[in-house]
Amino acid sequence: MANKTKTKKRKGGQTDKELYIQIGLIVVLVLVIGFNLGKVSFGTGGGIGTVSASEIIPAGIPAVYGNDLGVSYNDVSVSNPKLADATIQKLAQYEDMKLSSEEMSRYIKIAGSISCEYCCGAQSIIFSNGERACGCAHSYAMRGLAKYILINHPEMSDEDILSELGKWKVLFFPEIHEQKAQALEANGIDSTNYINLASNLYRGIEQGQTSGGSMVGGC
Repeated sequence: MANKTKTKKRKGGQTDKELYIQIGLIVVLVLVIGFNLGKVSFGTGGGIGTVSASEIIPAGIPAVYGNDLGVSYNDVSVSNPKLADATIQKLAQYEDMKLSSEEMSRYIKIAGSISCEYCCGAQSIIFSNGERACGCAHSYAMRGLAKYILINHPEMSDEDILSELGKWKVLFFPEIHEQKAQALEANGIDSTNYINLASNLYRGIEQGQTSGGSMVGGC
């Protein structure tokens, strides 16, 4: 005579099979919640995850020179192109400042380490002799800011000045830098460091992974 498997019922009419199914669903739910929490944790902590614009877009008044120049990071955005252009011009007006030999040496190192590749495609915003290599408004602004800081705030390190140029470059090209930040994090590189994000150090790492993006300010 064939054996029949009896389904044992528990209190409340629940069978073992139903109990196991419920336990399984709970386990799956816990795993899903844990996975999503892990993504949030990594994404906000500089690890592998989705990078939001708020994590890389600088905001507020630059601590060292912002009040002197009357500029704020908030002044450069797609929502107010007129103000963005005016702010870029404020920075660009210092591009013709004359540098001492020591300042020029630092300037060549700093400005030679960053480009405006999403606009003009030059290898850097200056040539190796310190002369301008790109005629776009963004490059004028970065060169002007570099010269202003070198003359008026020489206590800032080369890395700090380059980081400041990087912040403005991110503002000029916000969407593509958000995409680049994701490419950096996918390779285990800190995307909150503006030298990593905007200088020539990891130039092109985002190629093939980006879909372009809006540009703030004219070329």
